[in-house]
Amino acid sequence: MKFLRKLLDRHGRLYAKGEKWERLFPLYEAIDTLLYSPGKVTRHASHVRDVIDYKRTMMVVIYALVPAVLMALYNTGYQANIVLSRAGEAVAEGWRVDLIEALGVGFDPANVFANVIHGALYFLPVYIVTLAVGGFWEVLFGLVRKHEIYEGFFVTSLLFPLILPPAIPLWQVAVGISFGVVIGKEVFGGVGMNVLNPALTARAFLFFAYPVQISGDAVWTAVDGLSRATPLAQMAAQGLDGLKAIPGVVQGIDLEPVAITFKDAFLGLVPGSMGETSTLACLIGALVLIVSGIGSWRIMASVLGGMVGMSLIFNLIGSGTNPMFAVNPLWHLVLGGFAFGAVFMATDPVSAAVTRKGQVVYGFFIGVLVVLVRVLNPAFPEGMMLAILFGNVFAPIIDRMFINANIKRRMLRNVQ
Repeated sequence: MKFLRKLLDRHGRLYAKGEKWERLFPLYEAIDTLLYSPGKVTRHASHVRDVIDYKRTMMVVIYALVPAVLMALYNTGYQANIVLSRAGEAVAEGWRVDLIEALGVGFDPANVFANVIHGALYFLPVYIVTLAVGGFWEVLFGLVRKHEIYEGFFVTSLLFPLILPPAIPLWQVAVGISFGVVIGKEVFGGVGMNVLNPALTARAFLFFAYPVQISGDAVWTAVDGLSRATPLAQMAAQGLDGLKAIPGVVQGIDLEPVAITFKDAFLGLVPGSMGETSTLACLIGALVLIVSGIGSWRIMASVLGGMVGMSLIFNLIGSGTNPMFAVNPLWHLVLGGFAFGAVFMATDPVSAAVTRKGQVVYGFFIGVLVVLVRVLNPAFPEGMMLAILFGNVFAPIIDRMFINANIKRRMLRNVQ
């Protein structure tokens, strides 16, 4: 690695102010600081020092996302292999299937390696497109504005594929991440200035611009021509009884109905967005974020509290026509993107509330709103994405309320 360090140092002066490639200095600095810690240190006076910095913060979030990524690879392939093993080779087509057959992996859902390989062939293209297109916009805005290119996009580039269905067209991935980075972040001034979470902004754009490809019954399992509802959609139609036998059709062939158990939902062995189905993986990530101090436990706990309280209220009210009134908090926790959103999206340090009391109100608001959307809007059974985006919008107001209250309290104390 000394050779690489010397190479970067030797060419670094070409990017200094007044030199030939001055305009490309943000790109050079991004590569340098990605590979090595900055060499600049202070030598005089006293300074507050800490082992944590922006790069380490982002790396901890990436480590916390590893269980969700592994589950995305496994479950995406697992769901596809279940269908292919039941429907037969007649529906097995496409370059991914050809590659799997060439590798001799097969489509056995009991084979962990086969599931991971099949899932990777869906997840990795989405991730690569996200990283390439989103990275292009990050570098472009950094060069034009002559500011640093931050490592935060690596987290966004990992979060975005995890909240997408496996069958989404890659061109929509490119359009979505472009909207999320440019409109969701850069137009506000870049890192630290955005009001909304960029990854959720990108997904919200795709949801409203291309609703069939982002929310239709045919997008949740990585098999062409398959139509099968997600557990939340089935629950919205028939309640908990709907999970006992979810039907499916692939290219005109009726599949054996699939039963969803609480254990399946907790582990993440259900159709859905690639990385947000496993509550267990999200809990492991939450533990990493809380222990490291990167993620706010107040936000996570208050989101959970708001969801539990609102769902219990609906359970007490009851309804003869809306089966979602009877869904208990445990099912709300394990289905859809609730756990993933509460752990990784709602806790975004830029778009979330920052005051301690504000974080509690902010999280509670999200937890209440997600249940309201799920229960009272049967056309949109998920709700977590919209709840967090609404929470992002109101976060500055919530913080301002508590800051103003604190200022008034201190002024009264000084007067006395």
